[in-house]
Formats: sequence, C-alpha cells, structure tokens
Amino acid sequence: MKKTKELLRLKRHRRIRLKMCGTGEKPRLIVRRTLKNMYIQIVDDAAGRSVLSLSSLDKETKKDITSGGSVKGAGLLGEAFARRAKAKGITKIIFDRAGYLYHGRIKAFAEGLRKGGLEF
Repeated sequence: MKKTKELLRLKRHRRIRLKMCGTGEKPRLIVRRTLKNMYIQIVDDAAGRSVLSLSSLDKETKKDITSGGSVKGAGLLGEAFARRAKAKGITKIIFDRAGYLYHGRIKAFAEGLRKGGLEF
C-alpha cells in the first residue's frame, strides 16, 4: 500500500495525540486546514466538550480575512482567535497541530496566537 501524505499526517496526529490532553485550566487547541479555509476549536478533554470554535468562514473574520488559505489570512485568524479566547478567560493552551508540519499557515497561525497574547 502506498503511503499518501494524508495517511502520514494521520499517523503523526495519532502519535502526537497520545501524549497531550487538555484540561480546564489549560485546554487543547485543535487546528484543521483545507486548501481554502482553516477551522479552529478549543477543547476541554477532561469535560469532553468544545469551549470555543472559529473558522475563516465566520462572518466577523471573513470581512478582515480575504482568504483563509493564505499565510497572511492564517496570521490574522490567529490574532482574532486569541482575542476571543482571552475574552472567555483562556490564556494558556496546548497547541495540537493535528499532524500538520509546523510551517506555512500553521506557523503563521501560531505566531498570530502568540501576538494576540496566548501562551503555549
């Protein structure tokens, strides 16, 4: 069987996911990306619920971000998400990149989160 990029990413994600678990005071931030958009959510694994979610398709972020598939858009999305998280009282997170390599849009999003004031 030929290993595709997606299968390799899922294998990395399973390996990473075994080692991290979000709590109430330090929840897990999950990133999912497609070619045109990004989807982000904060999950409290101890309670088993999603605390906050946002995507590049959201009405408020869509007016600022021209494309969720660009590095610049990912950075702006990171800053917007950090503002919403801080409004909910979340300052520290565990960053779950879901097996994606830490470059490009994922890196720009993480830098936007740090610029917005989240610690991880």
